[in-house]
Amino acid sequence: MYSVSSSSFISTFSPKPSLHLRHSSSSRLLPRINSTVVEERSPIINPSENNGPPHKKLYTRTNRNAVASPAKLRPETTLVAALFTTVEDAINTFIDPPSRPSVDPKHVLSGNFAPVLDELPPTECEIIHGSLPPSLDGAYIRNGPNPQFLPRGPYHLFDGDGMLHAIRIRNGKATLCSRFVKTYKYNVEKQNGAPVIPNVFSGFNGVTASVARGALTALRVLAGQYNPVNGIGLANTSLAFFCNRLFALGESDLPYAVRLTDTGDIETIGRFDFDGKLEMSMTAHPKTDPETGETFAFRYSPVPPFLTFFRFDSTGKKQRDVPVYSLTSPSFVHDFAITKRHAIFAEIQIVMRMNIMDLVLEGGSPVGADNRKTPRLGVIPRNAGDDSEMKWFEVPGFNIIHAINAWDENDGTTVVLIAPNIMSIEHTLERMDLVHSLVEKVKIDLVTGIVTRHPISARNLDFAVINPAFLGRRSRYVYAAIGDPMPKISGVVKLDVSKGDRDDCTVARRMYGPGCYGGEPFFVARDPGDQEAEEDDGYVVTYVHDEVAGESKFLVMDAKSPELEIVAAVRLPRRVPYGFHGLFVKESDVNKL
Repeated sequence: MYSVSSSSFISTFSPKPSLHLRHSSSSRLLPRINSTVVEERSPIINPSENNGPPHKKLYTRTNRNAVASPAKLRPETTLVAALFTTVEDAINTFIDPPSRPSVDPKHVLSGNFAPVLDELPPTECEIIHGSLPPSLDGAYIRNGPNPQFLPRGPYHLFDGDGMLHAIRIRNGKATLCSRFVKTYKYNVEKQNGAPVIPNVFSGFNGVTASVARGALTALRVLAGQYNPVNGIGLANTSLAFFCNRLFALGESDLPYAVRLTDTGDIETIGRFDFDGKLEMSMTAHPKTDPETGETFAFRYSPVPPFLTFFRFDSTGKKQRDVPVYSLTSPSFVHDFAITKRHAIFAEIQIVMRMNIMDLVLEGGSPVGADNRKTPRLGVIPRNAGDDSEMKWFEVPGFNIIHAINAWDENDGTTVVLIAPNIMSIEHTLERMDLVHSLVEKVKIDLVTGIVTRHPISARNLDFAVINPAFLGRRSRYVYAAIGDPMPKISGVVKLDVSKGDRDDCTVARRMYGPGCYGGEPFFVARDPGDQEAEEDDGYVVTYVHDEVAGESKFLVMDAKSPELEIVAAVRLPRRVPYGFHGLFVKESDVNKL
């Protein structure tokens, strides 16, 4: 077994046609990268990549700090592929080098943001505190970016291939499995042995870079390296369970259906188009009504219609699209909210800049902030047949990426929205460490058009969740991640949004400790079948990484406790990089897969 320091991990970002891991003295230039260890071992066979039966064996790892990396045989490089690689290296070196921290892989992929370099089959975990409650029988799965190949050019945090980290819990025992979502992009690039499809967030910085990478992309398509009709998405953002299926989601493509095997392994079934009814992309944040079983979703686009709303009935049948033509310019619409009667969309100051002259004069990415724009909230009946009933309300200074919950009041004439408002929207894509988000309660009077709002906490909070059984109806409690600063998360708070308008609504808090950072929390009900159970009767779960010890844990916290008391802690056999959104799938739903 050979191990290398984290400094050599970063040395592989230089524009070379092959990957070499060896000792380097550059660590003094990269003080943020200090705990990654790469280990070489035998390749692991993924059951989803062959026609044989899934593996039943559980592998036990003893080195908890290691990042495993198998020796991979690179595909044979053709002359055309070598030429494309040379051209791409020239673009990365001379035309568009990673000059800004937000797209410099040495910065973006430092510390526990660094990818794990291979997959992990189902591996036994050690319970080091308490015991896992029976309510957690099932699986907690978290999605996040994990580039299959270390980038040679600009790379943004949002650009990595999707990797699912699933902790399978049964009868008080746990196993961890980490697998890539086998997207079309992943499979094409694995076959080519190098990145082929350009990064969306970092690959088109200014006109010159856009033209150069656009031309190279066109040549790759003409040469048959890949077909964009098959999708270019990463499936790296979130997961959703509806229609008795589990999906890995990214808003630039169709959903990818995945499943958990009996041993806790993860298999990618494939791109899913709902019997041909879903022809384009879909949001990574669909909303399923827990009472009706309907699922609501949307897509946004750089060309008209810029927003399209749709839904699936309780059997999974997609209903017809509702184009929203009253959204008159391309905007970044990442999330939305539903009530029993309405769907609420936010048009914020992050836009898609399609004007060539703006890109020439200002440079930068085609996705950026426009401070001249006034944010709006749009409310439409959730069963609308067209956009004629969409109502827009200007809400200056209200920029939301995520929505927490919404509900109707006053017989449906008032809509209440709970969401984190980003106070410095211009930093969202470039300097997330400067972003501060205040959770606000917004009331929209649909009759008078009056919008009132107030913050319910002064903390920097995002990645917030509720008890899923209360989606779309009045809820009291919110569990939110504490930015320290974002995208690092140092703890979780519980908010009581029913408190007075001028009160800080924080009622519980759990900090992870010095050098420890986690991810999005998720609420799991103690007894989801108990209709009389209190809203906060359950557990808050998340992954946490100790940057000093170099190990990751799965934490289970008592949601009713004033200190969110830890009732169970599971040491994971390998670190789990920081990521995005997760989901708990109960045992009965796992069995449906």
